[in-house]
This record gives sequence, structure tokens and C-alpha cells, in this order.
Amino acid sequence: MNKTFDLILYGATGFVGQQAIAYLAKHAASNTRWAIAGRSLAKLEAARDAVAHEHPSVKEMAMVVADAQDEKALSTLAASTRVVLSCAGPYALYGSKLVAACVKHQTHYCDITGETPWIRQMIDAHHAKAEKDGTRIVPSCGFDSVPSDLGAYLLLREMKKRHKQDCIKIKAAFSLGGGGLNGGTLASVMNMIESKQSKALNDPFLLNPAGTVPKDVSAHRDPLGAHHDEDFNAWLGLFVMGPVNTRVVRRSLALRGQQASYQEYLRFGRSLVAGAVAGSFGVGSKISMGLLEISPLRKLAQRMMAQPGQGPSAASMARGFFKIDVIGQSAQGHQLRVVIGDSLDAGNGATVKMMCESALALAENEDQLPKASGVITPSVALGEVLERRLAAAGMRVEISG
Repeated sequence: MNKTFDLILYGATGFVGQQAIAYLAKHAASNTRWAIAGRSLAKLEAARDAVAHEHPSVKEMAMVVADAQDEKALSTLAASTRVVLSCAGPYALYGSKLVAACVKHQTHYCDITGETPWIRQMIDAHHAKAEKDGTRIVPSCGFDSVPSDLGAYLLLREMKKRHKQDCIKIKAAFSLGGGGLNGGTLASVMNMIESKQSKALNDPFLLNPAGTVPKDVSAHRDPLGAHHDEDFNAWLGLFVMGPVNTRVVRRSLALRGQQASYQEYLRFGRSLVAGAVAGSFGVGSKISMGLLEISPLRKLAQRMMAQPGQGPSAASMARGFFKIDVIGQSAQGHQLRVVIGDSLDAGNGATVKMMCESALALAENEDQLPKASGVITPSVALGEVLERRLAAAGMRVEISG
């Protein structure tokens, strides 16, 4: 189909969106036709101008005005481009009609949502048609859940390549610091709480295709307490993004017909003090989420937290980093390790890199991508292309064992 653009960045006026404009201006190929979109022309112009002093080429950038509830405008937007990258959340409020428009016009789509109940809705509504049409709808292309999903995929690939065996168990430990949550991410969390989605959030196989859930799910439930892991030589505890990432990875495993288990944790250190902190962090996190179910407390927290369009300071983000250490084991005892990391804060700088490289993979490397379509995961949709792009963009991607 003859389309005007290769890529449209939707939600370009938000905190992450403005960073994405700068990233695309620097990293998109010279022949990639891209534009920015949002609901306000004035805000789009302001976002463009904020980047133009460092990247003069964006001064002539095309801008598309489309409100998230305007089905006609969204249809026109999706019809005009090969790929849409959306960072306009909460996606349960502002993403459904855009995804529907992309499926209608066979336009590839990716985003940075961690709203797994909404992803489930998109699977139920659109997977069959998108798969039939060859359209890739790829949620969770940011910190949640590219490192987890790509790390597990690389272990599966390397175990098969090096040992001709399958992984049966995969576990991951995160280390991170600096930066912080931006207002859009916090708004998404609050919307999930307000909309009473806790039951869905607690389902470890929420995103799995029908018929792929094991009879015994006890080993797959989200961890709460702390434990010392000899392979990581550290105390591990609850990772707050685990209930998102594990669902995405389990969907990837199921789509590939793999039977491996997957679990992930936050790394706290080696000492007994670290073990105590890990245990209290898990309990404290559960208590905090429970308190946010109480409407007056939730409203108070909303007034105190960063609002959509706001985020951590530049100094805080500059101190940021993340690393995920992923270990896979085969039934015969072979063990491999994957490390993915970056000297960027996870929720902002690293997320911008991952989401933009995901979108550029769809726009610039479509002929090299796996032959997969539907509402699918980053590793299933993008595979080795995303691995190569992230490595070329300075992200650490190492495989050993």
C-alpha cells in the first residue's frame, strides 16, 4: 500500500514523547519518512520547537492532529503510515481506538504499555484479524518488557544452537538505579487500580493463548518473600514490574510452543541486611498497593505524585542505569546466561531507546523480521533485528555459559 509516512509517533507532546522526537531525529535513517501526532497542534509545535535547536531537521516535520477518541481522525492517521509508535497512556483510556484503526488499515503498531489487562482486551478483540492480515501489533516495547522478553528469547535461541536442547527453567534478576517514574506511568498504574483490575493482574497466565496454561500454576505465582539465590550470589525479592514482564514472556513462550518456566526478581545484594531489606520491600509493596485500593488514600497519592507530562529531573535520569541478568537451564543441566543493560534510567532514557528502536525495526527492517503477526510480543515480532539494533545503539547485550 502506498502510504505517506513510514512511521508516526503518537503522543509526542508527553514527557517520553518529547524525548522520542529527539531520539528519532538522531537515529532514524535519512530516507525514513516520519511525523509526530497528538491531539493539540499547539502542543505538537511546542514539542517540535523544543527539539529543533539541537536537531534543525525537525523544523519542517509533518504533524498530524488526532484526538484519542476521534475514530475518524485516527483512521486517517493509521491509513497514512506503515507504523505507529504510541506513548499516549493510560492505554486503557487512550489506546483502544488507535489500535483498532491500525488493525483496520493493516498498519504495524507498537507502544510502551504495562497495562496487561488492556493488552488482554486487545488480544481478544484484534489478534485473529491482525494475524490473518499480517499486521504486527506489539505492546510493551519499553523497559516493560523488552529486556525480560529479549533476554528469555536469547537464552532459548542459544540453548538450542549450542546444546541442541530446550530451556526448561529461566529466571532473571534486575538491578537498577536513578531516574524514576514519570507521570504517564503513574497515571496508568492508578487507572488500573481505579478500574478494579486486580483479579486480572494476579493471573500469571493472563496473556497466554487458550490451551497453553499448565494444570499446576503454583510454581508460576508472583513471588513475595525474599530468598538467597546461589546462581546470582545475591538476595532476591519482589520486582514491581514482574507481574507485567512475566506475563509477556509467558505469552512469548506459548506462541513459540515452549514449555519453559519463567520468573524474575529484584537483586538486593549479598549481605544479611540486604536479605532483610528484600523481605520488607516485598511486604511493603503489597501493603502499599492495598492502601491505594482505598479511594481517599489513592486521591491523596495522586495529588502528590508526578502528573502526566512530568517526570524525573535531568540530573536524576543522568544517574540512571539498569541491568537484567537472565539464567536458563536445560533438562540435561546445561546453563547459559544473558546480560542486558544500559547506562540510562530504565523508565525514561532506556525506554525511549527501546521503543524507538522497536518502531524503527518495524519501519526500516520489515523484510528481515520474523514471519509473525497478530497481537504479539516484542521478541516474537522483532527477534534478532531488535537485538542487533539495540546493540548498535549502545545497549549491552551479552551471552555466556
